[in-house]
Amino acid sequence: MKTSILLRASLISASLALCVTAHAADRANLVIIFADDLGYGDLGCYGSPTIRTPHLDRMAAEGLRFTDFYSAAEVCTPSRAAILTGRYPIRSGMCGNRRVLFPNSAGGLPPSEITIAEALKPHGYATAHIGKWHLGIHPGGRPLDQGFEHSFGLPYSNDMDARPGLPRGASGSPDPPHDGWNVPLLRDGQVVEQPADQTTLTRRYTEYAKQFIRENKAGPFFLYFAHTFPHVPLFASTAFKGQSRAGIYGDAVEELDWSVGQILDTLTKEGLAQRTLVFFTSDNGPWLIMGNQGGSAGLLRDGKGSTWEGGMREPGIAWMPSRIRPGVTAELAHAMDLLPTALALAGAPAPDRVTLDGTDLGPLLFEGRPLPQRPFFYYRGDQLFAARLGQWKAHFKTQTGYGQPKAEVHEPPLLFHLGRDPSEKRDVAGDHPKVIAEIQEAVKIHQAGVVPGEPQLK
Repeated sequence: MKTSILLRASLISASLALCVTAHAADRANLVIIFADDLGYGDLGCYGSPTIRTPHLDRMAAEGLRFTDFYSAAEVCTPSRAAILTGRYPIRSGMCGNRRVLFPNSAGGLPPSEITIAEALKPHGYATAHIGKWHLGIHPGGRPLDQGFEHSFGLPYSNDMDARPGLPRGASGSPDPPHDGWNVPLLRDGQVVEQPADQTTLTRRYTEYAKQFIRENKAGPFFLYFAHTFPHVPLFASTAFKGQSRAGIYGDAVEELDWSVGQILDTLTKEGLAQRTLVFFTSDNGPWLIMGNQGGSAGLLRDGKGSTWEGGMREPGIAWMPSRIRPGVTAELAHAMDLLPTALALAGAPAPDRVTLDGTDLGPLLFEGRPLPQRPFFYYRGDQLFAARLGQWKAHFKTQTGYGQPKAEVHEPPLLFHLGRDPSEKRDVAGDHPKVIAEIQEAVKIHQAGVVPGEPQLK
């Protein structure tokens, strides 16, 4: 009798395990591909006449291309915190006067923040980070502390850890020295190469990503693939160096495009394409002060470091064959939407007692339904510089990305209609006082609900 009961319990346990496995296998996978300093105008599908991006162009043709997709910050550390947490960086303290984390910074992404990886792991998801991290190197803020089971990449930007005596401006050179930076390459927190051979990074990241996909094809997974490039110094492998009309910047972007193609092809070959949402975007706009090594924001104004459109409006492409109908959308969306979207894909609840600033993009992606109108707020560090509502954008302060010591305060605010004037050349504030008042009210409501986190960028 006892043996029969034990056998029955064993069979029930096995049955439940099979049900859990089957349910997990039905859940959609998520791949976020995050470029570094890529401009709005640097892809063929966004108008570049010189950089060849056939794989991203194909991804856009087969998926949904956003014309009005935004990063949550104008530089990399805060934008990376936002995409993983679904929150404006001011809430986590991942923004401030120093702008980004440096190797000697004491802070990092607080352990209390819930990342996409942490939200999905309890629901059976395998998780991996590949590429640039730049959210902290101390306990609590590292990839393996923030929900990722695997990590392979650089701890921060590839222009940090410069060797002594490196000539000024070397990072922006079209032919930077291979031994100019001592940044380490880490696997699961352990140094595997220092200095990292930056000419091989895109290829090695891609091979690691393909391996992770193949090893986890039986169940749901989340892959956060944050490329090192086209952040300076720019490097490309021998297969791509010297091949682009746009110089080394184009070489790096074209190799990144190749990488995207490899990911899409791997998903297709493994039979995963129809249940994997792939989203491609960038952390901020092009680093214009780097000249030919800085990319292009197309018709948008300014670039990295600024809250003009060129600093924060990014390429945004969603791909999931058979689930996403091919097209182009002018709906306003942003990087903070990806966490709520991931939760919806997994059938997971929102984290308790956490204020999220994004919304689930599923209705737009899978049903073609418009998103509700909502404001979007442009922060530079911990200061709110501008806000968008519908097609209208008001600037309360403006400052170029680099080179302007102090912000210019505008009273009344500058006002631009982004549908008619995406280059932000014609201030029409005098003609639309009611629009300004409406935006100011949205800002007032937003700021009343923001509790700034402890500053981390010290």
